Amino acid sequence: MKLPITLTLEVSVYHESLNGLKILHLSDLHIDKRFKLSSIKELLSICKNLDYDFIVITGDIIDCKVKHIKNKLELFNDLALEKAVYYISGNHDIFYGLKDLKKELSNFILLDNKMNTINFKGKEINIVGISDRFAKFFNIKRDEKKVSSFLNSNKPTIFLAHQPKDYKLAVLNKTELFVCGHTHGGQIFPFHLLVRLVQPFLNGLFYKEQTAIYVSRGLGTWGIDFRYKANSEITILKLISKTVK
Repeated sequence: MKLPITLTLEVSVYHESLNGLKILHLSDLHIDKRFKLSSIKELLSICKNLDYDFIVITGDIIDCKVKHIKNKLELFNDLALEKAVYYISGNHDIFYGLKDLKKELSNFILLDNKMNTINFKGKEINIVGISDRFAKFFNIKRDEKKVSSFLNSNKPTIFLAHQPKDYKLAVLNKTELFVCGHTHGGQIFPFHLLVRLVQPFLNGLFYKEQTAIYVSRGLGTWGIDFRYKANSEITILKLISKTVK
């Protein structure tokens, strides 16, 4: 893995309770047997030196069976020693074993079809996640009805999903922030054209009605260990309320 770009983006949101909240967003690590321990240590070092309130990981942490990479995954638990780490499943996590991944990332909080409420500057904020769309092929429940009830709870909400396609749930329920990954930003130009045929967004920051949408290019690679015109990224999303002057 090449050294990722570290981005800090100001994201406009409506709810004043979110003003100043800083989220470290990681996605699509695709850790496999080829993934070097030195690369993981370098990534963790970068993250630990950043200023943020909590971490979200939007799926595809692994790209092989957990038993082959236990020593690598163990290192990631250190990320949660000081700040909370929330994650949701990606299609690769489900394929290679989400149950085993959950056991290994014992310090992380899995939010598939779940909600967690945090306190930020005296205000309650909900963080909601949903299982990946791939779950149905493995008889894993993806509960859109339950997730919609969480999103419509009248509290400022951050919604985690793996694929950009789930932005519609966020917009329908007037969710303040929707974050996802999956696309790798196309990974290798011009394959981004194919990604755009099946996903509503490729990468970057977008706004739909009252919802801010961020699609990460992710950290790892899938298939060919190569990127072109789609650099890997670590992103700090700094939320700025439109109602705070």
